[in-house]
Amino acid sequence: MGFPDRIERTVELAHPPEKVWSAITTAEGLGTWFGNEAGIDLRPGGAAWMRWTDGPTVALRVERVEEPAVFGFTWPVQGLPEDDPRRTYVEFTLEPVDAGTRLTVVETGFAQLPDDTHRTEYDAHVQGWASEVGEQLVDYLDAA
Repeated sequence: MGFPDRIERTVELAHPPEKVWSAITTAEGLGTWFGNEAGIDLRPGGAAWMRWTDGPTVALRVERVEEPAVFGFTWPVQGLPEDDPRRTYVEFTLEPVDAGTRLTVVETGFAQLPDDTHRTEYDAHVQGWASEVGEQLVDYLDAA
């Protein structure tokens, strides 16, 4: 059996898609709920970054922008050398629903990782998306 390659998390948010879109595609939004500071050039091929106060600064590459429904980026895998070209792909899909927005985040690309990195990173991202999307994004949107 191969390594798991996909993490998927869906949450129902009591906010309109436009508000959720802003939270996931702006420096202010990303730098508040996801990291501690961020920058983004919101276009396919655009550069983005996130910085955590007690952690790294991570470079992202914007891959897909279909406002207000799909936003995708790639980012490096922690635990690999800085010059390693392997990255995972993260895609947010927003769907309007009666109560607000159904947000699905999917991250793929873990199967390409070496054995010693795969389990650590996969498990960390499973836990991370539960916390980031299921708690921190909700808190950010509720406070805004």
